[in-house]
Amino acid sequence: MSIKLIAIDLDGTLLNDNKQLTEANIAAINAASKIGVNVVLCTGRPITGIQRYLNQLDLINEKEYAITYNGALAQTLTGETLIKHTLSFEDYLTAEAFSRKIGVHFHVDGKNHIYTANKNISTYTVGESFLVEMGLRYRAVNEMDPNLEMPKVMFIDDPKVLSKARDQIFAKFQDNFSVVQSEPYFIELMPQNVSKGNAVTELAARLNLTLDQVMAIGDQGNDLSMIKAAGTGVAMENAIDEVKQNAQFITANNNESGVAKAIQKFVLEK
Repeated sequence: MSIKLIAIDLDGTLLNDNKQLTEANIAAINAASKIGVNVVLCTGRPITGIQRYLNQLDLINEKEYAITYNGALAQTLTGETLIKHTLSFEDYLTAEAFSRKIGVHFHVDGKNHIYTANKNISTYTVGESFLVEMGLRYRAVNEMDPNLEMPKVMFIDDPKVLSKARDQIFAKFQDNFSVVQSEPYFIELMPQNVSKGNAVTELAARLNLTLDQVMAIGDQGNDLSMIKAAGTGVAMENAIDEVKQNAQFITANNNESGVAKAIQKFVLEK
C-alpha cells in the first residue's frame, strides 16, 4: 500500500548536527508533498521551535499538520487544534518536588514560555529556550499560575547527572504518566497515553488513512512509539539501538540526509 503520510522527527533526524535542513531533505519533502503525501513534523518542541523549518519547506497540501510536545498537541499549521493533552497543576507540584528530592534540574514547557523554579538555572534549560524560541521565566513554585496549560514538564540536566536519576524518575512516574528520554539530557513527563505514536495514529484516522499508509522516521526514545505504530518504521543510522531494533529499515544518518534517502526509497520510487 502506498505511503500517504510521513511522520518525521526533527532533532537528530530531519536536522543535521548544526540544526539545519539539508537541501536533499528539503527537495525530497517538497517532492513528496507535491504528489499529495502529508508530511508531518513530529517533535518534542513547541510550534515556535519548528516554525523556521516550516518556512523553509514548500508544503503545498491544502492542510498540513504538526505534532508537538511529543504528541501532547497536534494542530494544523493554520492554528486549528486537533489534539490537546495537558498536565494538572498537581502533576506539576509532584514532579517539581521530586526533582528537588533527587537533585535534578526541572522546567515546564508552557504555551508561550519555559518556566523554572531553579534559581541556579540549568544551562540545558537556557539552551532549550534558545532552541525552541520561547522566553525563559523564573517562577518560584508559589508564584506559578495554577491555570497554566502544561503539555509537558522536563527533568533536564547534564547527562551524567540524569543517567544516575533515570531509573528513579521512571519508577516514580511511568505507571501514571507518559515518560520518555528524548535526549541524554532530557527526560520528559506528559499525560498518560501521550506519545508521538498515539498522535500519529489519531491523525491518520482523521485523514481516513490506515497505518500501513504511514511512514515514521526517528532516532530517539520519544520516536519509538511512532516507529512501532507506522506500517513503515525507519530508524536513522545514528538512532539508539532500541529504535533500530523496532524499525523495518535503517537509513543514513542525519548529517547524510537519511530522511531524503528514506523518502526516495519508500515514496518517490514507488
